[in-house]
Amino acid sequence: MKKKLSLPIQILIALILGIVVGLCCYFAGWGSFTASYLKPFGDIFVNLLKFIVVPVVLFSMIDGILSMEDMKKVGSVGVKTVVYFMCTTAIACVIGLVFANIFKNAHLFPVLDATKAEYEAKAFEGFMATLVNIFPTNMWQSFSSANMLQVIVIALFFGGSILAAGEKARLCRDIVSSFYSVIEKLMTFVISLSPIGVFTYMAWVVATQGAEILGSLALVLLCAYLAYIFHAVFVYSVSAKVFGKISPIKFFKGAMAAMLFAFTTTSSAATLPVSKECAEKLGADKDISSFVLPLGATINMDGTAIYQCVATVFLASCVGMNLSISQMVLVVVTATLASIGTAGVSGAGMIMLAMVLEAIGIPVSYIGLIVAVDRLFDMGRTSLNVTGDISCSVCVSRWEAKKAAK
Repeated sequence: MKKKLSLPIQILIALILGIVVGLCCYFAGWGSFTASYLKPFGDIFVNLLKFIVVPVVLFSMIDGILSMEDMKKVGSVGVKTVVYFMCTTAIACVIGLVFANIFKNAHLFPVLDATKAEYEAKAFEGFMATLVNIFPTNMWQSFSSANMLQVIVIALFFGGSILAAGEKARLCRDIVSSFYSVIEKLMTFVISLSPIGVFTYMAWVVATQGAEILGSLALVLLCAYLAYIFHAVFVYSVSAKVFGKISPIKFFKGAMAAMLFAFTTTSSAATLPVSKECAEKLGADKDISSFVLPLGATINMDGTAIYQCVATVFLASCVGMNLSISQMVLVVVTATLASIGTAGVSGAGMIMLAMVLEAIGIPVSYIGLIVAVDRLFDMGRTSLNVTGDISCSVCVSRWEAKKAAK
């Protein structure tokens, strides 16, 4: 009997095949073919993922809260998760600035003419308005719009209320457990289709944006990806080793399926089912991963923070501006706070970048220079964000286990 290939290997093969087919279509001038006949299959797969994300997050979080049996433990996990993400985001900003300045000082960044650059930033109403919007006015609207922060709040309220009701809520407990078992089976089926989605999306991206990859922004992309890789290796795998007692090789091997999937789909939320499977295989507590991963998919933006810093230094060089130490500190602070402040907002990456540029006096319209290749940046930053979510779930699980053992 032949041994079935593991999911990470299947996704890796699909990724490579997608690149090969994409390059062939690009050089043959068949980019429109991939957009018309390959991408739709990827869209169908991503639609299926989006279809199950809300029930996965809702029922897995409520089930996780009920399994913890104590709202104090839920609060403890929540605080550790937010602190972990805030610290790693600040580190990501520093790494992004260091790599960007190395490239700038080595004159590797191109200086582009921004006279034709056009970009209109979406409005950001401020942190307090975002905080208010976290709390839903209509539960069904939160579900239909897939507002993940609101879904998380709903899960917290229902989970806490079921715990508080005690024995009278036994039927609700059973319903949640039963629904979650069904959702897990559905999730397994959808995940099994992931190689198809990865292949079709990768072929489409390479076939339609091959020229951009080979264009003037190649070195800016290289700078961002080197920073992504550095952060993954020296922050996430080291924290998993130090706090989670998992070797870097084992960590990356275990997280590979989610990393490759996120790289192709550019959606942390859509990757949640795969991330959950990877985290639990790495030893993360099922209840804790059910809580940490949805929260991380919403507020963890380390990859976006690196992208912002690289983009800011690059755009500053186009303006002819040399960032001072105080301006760089301002970039780190703004980007770190914005990662929480813009959580759950559509197009959060661009809103965050606009906020950083405004803070140091660079015209927001300059974003138009890089917006065309934003998806290429997004592939790497989403993959990094998902890796961070998995690392956090492993570390928090370990911390909570040590706390319980005392």
